[in-house]
Amino acid sequence: MVALSLKICVRQCNVVKTMQFEPSTAVYDACRIIRERVPEAQTGQASDYGLFLSDEDPRKGIWLESGRTLDYYMLRNGDILEYKKKQRPQKIKMLDGAVKTIMVDDSKTVGELLVTICSRIGITNYEEYSLIQETVEEKKEDGMGTLKKDRTLLRDERKMEKLKAKLHTDDDLNWLDHSRTFREQGVDENETLLLRRKFFYSDQNVDSRDPVQLNLLYVQARDDILNGSHPVSFDKACEFGGIQAQIQFGPHIEHKHKPGFLDLKEFLPKEYIKQRGAEKKIFQEHKNCGEMTEIEAKVKYVKLARSLRTYGVSFFLVKEKMKSKNKLVPRLLGITKESVMRVDEKTKDVVQEWPLTTVKRWAASPKSFTLDFGEYQESYYSVQTTEGEQISQLIAGYIDIILKKKQSKDRFGLEGDEESTMLEESVSPKKSTILQQQFNRMGRVEHGSVALPGVIRSGSIGAESLSMGTMPSPQQQITMGQMHRGHMPPLSSAQQALMGTINTSMQAVQKAQIDLGEVDNLPPLGQDMASKVWIQNKMDESKHEIHSQVDAITAGTASVVNLTAADPTDTDYTAVGCAITTISSNLTEMSKGVKLLAALMEDDVGGGNDLMKAARTLAGTVSDLLKAVEPASGEPRQTVLTAAGSIGQASGDLLRQIGENETDERFQDVLMNLAKAVANAAAMLVLKAKNVAQVAEDTVLQNRVIAAATQCALSTSQLVACAKVVSPTISSPVCQEQLIEAGKLVDRSVESCVQACLSATEDGELLKQVSAAASVVSQALGDLLQHVRQYTSRGEPIGRYDQATDTIMTVTESIFSSMGDAGEMVRQARVLAQATSDLVNAMRSDAEAEVDVDNSKKLLAAAKLLADATARMVEAAKGAAAYPENEDQQQRLREAAEGLRVATNAAAQNAIKKKLINRLENAAKQAAAAATQTIAAAQNAAASNKNTAAHQQLVQSCKAVADHIPQLVQGVRGSQAKPEDLSAQLALIIASQNFLQPGSKMVTSAKSSVPTVTDQAAAMQLGQCAKNLATCLAELRTSAQKAHEACGPMEIDSALTAIQTLRSELQDAKMTAVNAQLKPLPGESLEKCAQDLGSTSKSVGSSMAQLLTCAAQGNEHYTGIAARETAQALKTLAQAARGVAASTTEPKGAAAMLDSARDVMEGSALLIHEAKQALISPGDAESQQRLAQVAKAVSHSLNNCVNCLPGQKDVDMALKSIGEASKKLLIETIPPASKSFQEAQSELNQTAAELNQSAGEVVHASRGSSSQLAVASGKFSQDFDEFLDAGIEMAGHTQKKDDQVQVIGNLKNISMASSKLLLAAKSLSVDPAAANAKNLLAAAARAVTDSINQLITLCTQQAPGQKECDNALRELEAVRGMLDNPNEPVSDLSYFDCIESVMENSKVLGESMAGISQNCKTGDVSAFGDCVGSASKALCGLTEAAGQASYLVGVSDPNSQAGHQGLVDPIQFAKANQAIQMACQNLVDPESSPSQVLSAATIVAKHTSALCNACRLASSKTTNPVAKRHFVQSAKEVANSTANLVKTIKALDGDFSEENRNRCRVATAPLIEAVENLTTFASNPEFASVPAKISTEGSAAQEPILQSARSMLDSSTHLLKTARSLVINPKDPPTWSVLAGHSRTVSDSIKSLITAIRDKAPGQRECDSSIDNINKCIRDIEQASLAAVSQNLPSRDDISLEALQEQLTSTVQEIGHLIDPVSTAARGEASQLGHKVTQLAGYFEPLIKASVGVASKLKDHQQQMTFLDQTKTLAESALQMLYAAKEGGGNPKASHTHDAIAEAAQLMKEAVDDIMVTLNEAASEVGMVGGMVESIADAMAKLDEGTPPEPEGSFVDYQTSMVKYSKAIAVTAQEMMTKSVTCPDELGALASQVTVDYSQLAVQGRLAAHTAEPEEVRRTLKTVFTYKRALSPIH
Repeated sequence: MVALSLKICVRQCNVVKTMQFEPSTAVYDACRIIRERVPEAQTGQASDYGLFLSDEDPRKGIWLESGRTLDYYMLRNGDILEYKKKQRPQKIKMLDGAVKTIMVDDSKTVGELLVTICSRIGITNYEEYSLIQETVEEKKEDGMGTLKKDRTLLRDERKMEKLKAKLHTDDDLNWLDHSRTFREQGVDENETLLLRRKFFYSDQNVDSRDPVQLNLLYVQARDDILNGSHPVSFDKACEFGGIQAQIQFGPHIEHKHKPGFLDLKEFLPKEYIKQRGAEKKIFQEHKNCGEMTEIEAKVKYVKLARSLRTYGVSFFLVKEKMKSKNKLVPRLLGITKESVMRVDEKTKDVVQEWPLTTVKRWAASPKSFTLDFGEYQESYYSVQTTEGEQISQLIAGYIDIILKKKQSKDRFGLEGDEESTMLEESVSPKKSTILQQQFNRMGRVEHGSVALPGVIRSGSIGAESLSMGTMPSPQQQITMGQMHRGHMPPLSSAQQALMGTINTSMQAVQKAQIDLGEVDNLPPLGQDMASKVWIQNKMDESKHEIHSQVDAITAGTASVVNLTAADPTDTDYTAVGCAITTISSNLTEMSKGVKLLAALMEDDVGGGNDLMKAARTLAGTVSDLLKAVEPASGEPRQTVLTAAGSIGQASGDLLRQIGENETDERFQDVLMNLAKAVANAAAMLVLKAKNVAQVAEDTVLQNRVIAAATQCALSTSQLVACAKVVSPTISSPVCQEQLIEAGKLVDRSVESCVQACLSATEDGELLKQVSAAASVVSQALGDLLQHVRQYTSRGEPIGRYDQATDTIMTVTESIFSSMGDAGEMVRQARVLAQATSDLVNAMRSDAEAEVDVDNSKKLLAAAKLLADATARMVEAAKGAAAYPENEDQQQRLREAAEGLRVATNAAAQNAIKKKLINRLENAAKQAAAAATQTIAAAQNAAASNKNTAAHQQLVQSCKAVADHIPQLVQGVRGSQAKPEDLSAQLALIIASQNFLQPGSKMVTSAKSSVPTVTDQAAAMQLGQCAKNLATCLAELRTSAQKAHEACGPMEIDSALTAIQTLRSELQDAKMTAVNAQLKPLPGESLEKCAQDLGSTSKSVGSSMAQLLTCAAQGNEHYTGIAARETAQALKTLAQAARGVAASTTEPKGAAAMLDSARDVMEGSALLIHEAKQALISPGDAESQQRLAQVAKAVSHSLNNCVNCLPGQKDVDMALKSIGEASKKLLIETIPPASKSFQEAQSELNQTAAELNQSAGEVVHASRGSSSQLAVASGKFSQDFDEFLDAGIEMAGHTQKKDDQVQVIGNLKNISMASSKLLLAAKSLSVDPAAANAKNLLAAAARAVTDSINQLITLCTQQAPGQKECDNALRELEAVRGMLDNPNEPVSDLSYFDCIESVMENSKVLGESMAGISQNCKTGDVSAFGDCVGSASKALCGLTEAAGQASYLVGVSDPNSQAGHQGLVDPIQFAKANQAIQMACQNLVDPESSPSQVLSAATIVAKHTSALCNACRLASSKTTNPVAKRHFVQSAKEVANSTANLVKTIKALDGDFSEENRNRCRVATAPLIEAVENLTTFASNPEFASVPAKISTEGSAAQEPILQSARSMLDSSTHLLKTARSLVINPKDPPTWSVLAGHSRTVSDSIKSLITAIRDKAPGQRECDSSIDNINKCIRDIEQASLAAVSQNLPSRDDISLEALQEQLTSTVQEIGHLIDPVSTAARGEASQLGHKVTQLAGYFEPLIKASVGVASKLKDHQQQMTFLDQTKTLAESALQMLYAAKEGGGNPKASHTHDAIAEAAQLMKEAVDDIMVTLNEAASEVGMVGGMVESIADAMAKLDEGTPPEPEGSFVDYQTSMVKYSKAIAVTAQEMMTKSVTCPDELGALASQVTVDYSQLAVQGRLAAHTAEPEEVRRTLKTVFTYKRALSPIH
């Protein structure tokens, strides 16, 4: 081994010797050798010396350890080692000022040296002490501290510095690190270190026996008290001062120790120095010490100091986050031997304390410190501090001391031997496992020769023959096949997720292939016009859907090709999964459409079979692609491209089969040729690049060129494959997008190839060739993309008139604004002349090419007009140029320009209109396709959506959109088939406008579902589809608006045409029905069509009411819209009428239905015609009268039509029968009785019971079939007739005339109630979905019962108490039905009102039951009757409250579908209408008294006022302009007619003359008519509420309440029956015990009812589970924060950062949208609370996942912590919100909780805003502005919503704010323009600012539009907000 030559420097005499050592020499031996060989090194003790390896920086030198070898330190020859003394003197200062110099070993750490230092001073527990390096001020500036101490401290940090100085925190102390030496920490030999107690662990034991430690403790405590570290009261401070005086001066001497003797600064904290009597008080305390010695006084001082709450606490000033806010506040963090505590920085009060034993772990980072308490506390505690390391050391030090003390106690074993170990084992019975160890045998190696001598054996068989030959030639065999998967690298998590997606998709494809085995089986279809239209429409819809699905499949395939092009490590597998999911979900949906279309196609052509075959082929090719792209398949790239090409071919074949192959063959051929041209050009470039590679000298550069060329070739082959895939569906924008994307990949690969060549060689000729080849590729690529873009115009030049027209419009504006500047006006006129010349030439060329002579003439005439206008303008321009100062010449030029503008509009009108309609057709087509895609994506995401409520909402919105897609498709097809037909164009415009609202709702629902879809691919697909649909809807909205403006008002004519068509269809259906050939369409049934007819009849009535109002006002625009809506409603009515006629078995009924429907059509056509005439002469009384007459006729026809429905005739007959029977009551004299009183009474009771039962049967039957209702209504009318006869018989027994009148009056009431019951039953059977119809029916049945009870009470004379009991029993029977249908609201009581009602009624019932019992005993019959009556009322009230409570409990279950409140409450309108009509009858009744007149007037005023308020609210909520206007107008009419009536009532009140009564009668007519019209309008199903759907879980929750209520009713019935017999015979003891038993059962059932209602409080259970969820999420985010602090947060590899940011943005937005609904529900909507909090909590798991994912991918630690902290803040604020919501519970009366809810909501909004700002900034840094564009789109969408927040300011306030934000946006936009050139990096922040400003502007604009008075201003404001998405170019 080579010797090591080292220079040894003996430091004390500076002698340097070169010595040689073996590298393996131990340092100890080297020192010995040096002492032996170097005489100068032989001084002193050998153990005091050592070898030191020095460094330029003294801190980095090291002492060589004696036990190590020299080669351990990697020494080299020539290295210098110093041989010097290890010992060095060190000055140690005590707190009392004493300084000791101690010799210390320089090679030992501070921890080791403290043992020496403390033992020399006399301190035993050295581990509790440490040393402080006292630094001078300049040095201290760079040291440690709570915050950085530089000169540029922010104001906030300066405050912290002052606070820290004031509080004397421990972070000021520069403690030395125990694990390093003095030298390593830069401690000089001359420096003095301060010894101070750091850990207060065993100081309690220090007393007079340890004077050294006692003194140190005393000094430390004294200094801390005087400098304010320990805050003390004045009295306590004086006590300390007194003891200190005793220590310093000895016992108190009166004459010496007087005021003025002490320097108070040394005895008191500074805040008490100037306090009066301070010194006197100190001396008093001094005196109290008596003859105490110094030691005793110190003991007393220290003991008293220990009692202070801050004693033994090390304080650090930190910043902690306020709960639920992104705000940091100062806080003291205290560490003691027992705990960690949060301490108030002002008072030093302990806020919170955690025992050290609960600290599981902690983490310190440069700027923060976090504590984890494991299971002891739910959340972590994290603070901002720069002293994290110091705090960490302190905690670790205490724990080390605790463990060391514990170990020393544990080790104290036998005979006091501390080193002996004690083992303890816990043995429990378990199964044994035998472990057998194997040992390998070891042996020694044997040496020997393998070449052994040969052995000659005897040849026993003789000589053997030798055969010779040649060896066979070598054979090569190649085995090809798939590599064994076990040997492949393991799949990443993202690849595994993709495999899962592919497997699911494969299953879906296989299922689709099986489904495509046979066509749909359709029922036989009729041959009438409607059937043919239906077939055609269905075919069109199916074709459209199949086309859009094939588009999506080809686009998805192209996307797969593009995305899998890169290296597998760079592939976005989530996006690939999304594309595959898109393909499979669309294939599944497509198979359904293909089956239906194949069934509808003509059989004789055989098209159906060919279509099915083509679809199966496509499914097969998709299956091949899925197999090829499996990450584990190992298939070559070419297989993927081939499979993709096959899909393109199969798609083209399928589209050809359905006749939808829009792209002509020539276009496709050109497209493929252009793609091949790109490939050929790229091949040439690759050849040129190879030439470069051959001459490249550097291998690395050569390889780079080859790789770039290969990539270029691959990307072009991909482009060709992509073109092949999308060419059949190139009309689709998504397909064009994929082809463009493939083109971009080629472009990038060409660029990188050129760059590689440039760096590989400097050969100019070769590079020139490469550059030329690259430009050829670029040119070919440009041609391809240009060809794709030109597709929309079918090869025609784009916008022949557009540019010229736009130029003319712009330049004329400039001329107008340049008035006064003649030169500028003339310059603009020249531009204008050129533009008009271009336009005239284009028009002339069009006229020559036009085949139609008339059109040609029109074009030439228009061109001539334009040419003439141009000539006039040129003349005027010349005049202005000649006389620039002449204002008249300028004015002429302006007028000429104006004329030119008008001429241009007229000339280009047809072309512009055509272009706009074409644009609308495209927009409608794309919107329908996007909607179809979104529906498919929604169905695909259903399985993995965790949020039930969001999913239900999405399903509902999908259904609504699916209903509108056919109309949109039909609109497009109609417009394309008849380009010149105005009706077809209008139908398209209307369909587009109708599609916008449901489409927008679906976008919102889809976005709210995306965060909770767990399947990443499905979520991405749904998100992309929703975005695409939103874009398409924005384009559709703009296109529809512009097309509508261009087409002008033509709704009325169009509506008339549509109605005439419907009339023809109905006539045709009638003819078919006569021949018995009318067949129902698929999906139609008698019940469904009957219900449709019933509900549509209301829509027709409502839209006609709108039509009348608008026509009466002379408003053409709104009349047109009303006519359009009427026509739409009539179309549904006609379809329903035909369906009823086709489904019914009675030919007469069918004919009657079709006739009545045709009458409605004829009447409606006449009505619209009259409305059109009324518009021509507005205000003409005659035309208004005709209009009203026609409207009445239509209304009558409509009623006839409804009455033709099955079952309705029978109800009508029953009504007629009741009316006929009731005529018996009109006779003046009642016939004498023919039976005895007892017989009459018995008969009345019996018929009353039967009628009551029949009423119940009617209620039950109205929910069943029409035949059941027919039977029940017939029986009811028969029972009524019998009852009426019995009633009249009873009236004959009455003696007095008054009594007779009263009986007849009651019978009339029963007659009216019976008619209302049948009407309600009829109404419900016609439209079962009508709002509250079932409750109205139940109320009508109760009214019948009540009126029967009144008659029985009046007529019968029974034994005491019997009538009351019978009445009560009938009432209970009537209300029992409320518990049978808990799926609808029973009343408008809230949940808390129900509880109150139950409590009040149970109290009344208790008293009544006690009264019943008591009065039975005493025999007080009248009191008994009263008690029975009040008990019955209370029981009815209890049942009603129980029914309503059970409904609310069922609805509030999160699995139930919450209902939505309608625009108006039709029930309120109907009740008001009824009340007003009755009051008006009373007003005009000659018999009514003055008091009755006033009462009637009050009722009218009350109800009309309520109606007007309801109209005002409805008009502010609705987005429908016609409805808004109608509500306002109706309210005016009601108010005006009420005012007129009130005037006549006042006159009548003054003088009850016949004349005044007549005036009053006349005044009631307009009011009744106005209210009637309003009620008809309000009954429109569009305004009705959406009823809730109660889930199975909700029904289960209802059961305990219903069970208790039923039990209560049953036991009450028994109780009343028992009481009835007991009141007659009170002496019967067994009956008394039965009564007591029933009474007990009633009480128990009421108790259980109250308990059941209270236990099921809506939302409470959901609040609790949501709180648990969010707490868990907070723990997860804290876990991630702790990992981030420790720098070991694992990065998520399965998804990209962009996708995660998008997920996080959408989740935060959804949370933001839910804040107000949760707040509203918590304050007053208990039934919604459960739904909303569950929805809110459901978003937090995806929020945390996305947030942690984003943080894990960020490199910047500060950014990581910002994201995590802000997410935690949001979760905390949500938690606070949930606690407040739970407390509020949806109780509007719990007003004390409302402030807390509002505050929590505000905090949540702030937290959402903060995180959104951070997200936008982060996104904008990488050029992602999708989120910002979406925010702007959201703000725009909100402008179209009906109800803005309630405005608090005036229009002027909002106007001012709008101006402010508009200016801010303008300034930022200008800055963005500048920065885009100078500093593009700053664009992101500016874009974020624009987003925030626009959102504010939209809010203010919405409020301004709401408060603006003229409607035109409102409309203008909304139009202004169509903000162009100027952010897109930032991408």
